[in-house]
Amino acid sequence: MQHTQSPTLKEVRLHGTKSFPFAAYKTRFATTGTIVKHHWHDEIEIIYFFEGNFRLEINMEPFNICSECIYFINPGELHSILTEKNNHPEEKAIVFSPKMLSFEAYDAAQVHLIQPLQNGKLLLPRCLMPEHPAFMSVRNSFLDIMNLCEQPDGEQLKAYRLTTQLFIKSSLLRILALLADSRLLIPAEKNYDKRVEEIKKIISYIMENYKEKIYVRDLAALINMNEQYFCRFFKKAIGHSPIEYANEYRIKQSKQLLKETDLPVMEICLECGFNNLGNFLKEFRKYTNTTPLKYRKSHDDTVKNPTQAP
Repeated sequence: MQHTQSPTLKEVRLHGTKSFPFAAYKTRFATTGTIVKHHWHDEIEIIYFFEGNFRLEINMEPFNICSECIYFINPGELHSILTEKNNHPEEKAIVFSPKMLSFEAYDAAQVHLIQPLQNGKLLLPRCLMPEHPAFMSVRNSFLDIMNLCEQPDGEQLKAYRLTTQLFIKSSLLRILALLADSRLLIPAEKNYDKRVEEIKKIISYIMENYKEKIYVRDLAALINMNEQYFCRFFKKAIGHSPIEYANEYRIKQSKQLLKETDLPVMEICLECGFNNLGNFLKEFRKYTNTTPLKYRKSHDDTVKNPTQAP
């Protein structure tokens, strides 16, 4: 499955199912600058970078990645990924709710590890590098999970058998045990970052109101800033102006409608917050290098001929 996001910028997609809140993702980036946009979620995310050059940002702190490593995203952390070079880099990720690790028995592991992890009182480490003694074991457990989630043709299983669920849960618990055994779990500090929460609030507003006209003055008012300072603040944090971010999100939504519906292009234009077809076509080409109709046809051809590259 490819990467494709409450008044707080919360990602609304469901990872897995309600009964098994787990999903695995593998992404191969085709061009420099491809972004997994800023978002956050209540689940834990573990990202394995095998090769390539990335800029990972977590809570507005940048991490430049140029070699194999594993990064951990704790619940609620704002994060994004940017590719630095056009060398078709790859990353794999698993996203899961810590609640799925719970034991019914109230044993020591439940009390001192799993429950604090669920309550945000215990955090996973930021990253794990190959030189760390636990790296190979954690990586192997991670790859065991990825192998369980992929069929021979590389597509993720749509549903997990009961035995597959048990293997996945056991591998997740093994990763937790390895981190705990290496004393890598971190007690959470009450460290409220006002900037991160403000960015969350702005992006949440954009995601909830992208179908309507969005004014910079309204965004600035959400966090009590003047417009000029707000625009500088947002661009420094996200790398785009507020309107650029809104338009990019609108184009992302239009791509989903083009793939999943037969709605006319003009209707999709209006549904995604563009009041002018010419402006929609201009913005669509800016972010996709193609037209809506060609994008739809390309997707249709890929579905009909799944062995062909998209």
